[in-house]
Amino acid sequence: MFTGIVQAAVAVAEIIDQPQLRTLVVPLPEALRQDLQIGASVANNGVCLTVTKLADDKVFFDVMEETLNKTNLAQLQPGDLVNIERSLVFGKEIGGHIVSGHVHTVATLSEIDKTATNCRLRLQLPSQWMKYILHKGFVGVDGCSLTVGDVYDDGFDLHLIPETLRLTNLSERVIGDKLNIEIDSQTQTIVDTVERVLAARSNLV
Repeated sequence: MFTGIVQAAVAVAEIIDQPQLRTLVVPLPEALRQDLQIGASVANNGVCLTVTKLADDKVFFDVMEETLNKTNLAQLQPGDLVNIERSLVFGKEIGGHIVSGHVHTVATLSEIDKTATNCRLRLQLPSQWMKYILHKGFVGVDGCSLTVGDVYDDGFDLHLIPETLRLTNLSERVIGDKLNIEIDSQTQTIVDTVERVLAARSNLV
């Protein structure tokens, strides 16, 4: 489990592609390597990945084909920044919202509007996921816990402060990029439950 509070944006050092498997080699800062062990979970762009090897400052993550098909990790190239978060430690402050690291879909960045103090991103999202996107609700975007701004039929806005841009790879994003989306689990549960109840009632009429 994670909080959606990105701890570092790190450049991928190497990518090793094999049939139906991709290995990311990411050099993590010393603070993020502390007590890190093989088998630990680390979020890369919001995707929960397992540490498979440690070599000096480099951490190896295997990404299976199913994950590559559903996330933006398939588009990564050496040198690209990935948002990194170590797994949640209970008893510490939670500044974002609880996320699982299981990406539901990807959104397409369609608009960028930057000023000196604010950055608005507009994301286009597949229609089946829009029922879970609520104004002022939470959403995980490339591993960042963010508040939803205006909502449209085909997507939604995000408003980012300079600190978020400084700490994450969202400052590097350009129009057309794909961003990993994790829907807030509580929102999804409530919406799905209401739909089932209404469907059951309509069948009784």
